[in-house]
Amino acid sequence: MSYLIRKANFSDLNSLVEMARIAFVEAFTEGNKIENVNSYLDEAFTEEQFLEEMESPASVFFLLEVDGELAGYSKVNFVPAQTDLHDNSSMEVARLYLLGKYIGLGLGKVMLNHTINFAKLNKKKYLWLGVWEKNKKAIKFYEKHGLSIFSSHGFPFGDEMQTDFLMRIDFK
Repeated sequence: MSYLIRKANFSDLNSLVEMARIAFVEAFTEGNKIENVNSYLDEAFTEEQFLEEMESPASVFFLLEVDGELAGYSKVNFVPAQTDLHDNSSMEVARLYLLGKYIGLGLGKVMLNHTINFAKLNKKKYLWLGVWEKNKKAIKFYEKHGLSIFSSHGFPFGDEMQTDFLMRIDFK
């Protein structure tokens, strides 16, 4: 298995959105009302929304390709695109998703390490992210790789307000 992580460009938009929608459904259908999943997809996972985010100099998308196929992606935010802290000394991982068939192959660690290295390259003091409090597998994954919970915030998801834990890793 060979893989490549690269910065997304505008020609990737259609395939990125398609893959992102699939990965989101795979990750969040269980434990959520399908109406809320669909509502969030229609709000946050459209070509228009991704294009707006790609055009922002404060957000960067990275694609993971495995044997030439899209397998996952990450999106990082600098200030002012950060969803919560708005700290210039930090970088937010707004999204980090793999398609289901690629989970368990060590590629999540590869993607996370890539974002950590990107934050360090940009001279950030720490990296942070939000993770749904009921996503125990993701919380365990992030803790295993050095992140720890430091706060929480509300996350509107369809007709409910969910709680996301905020996790971070500090750099020396």
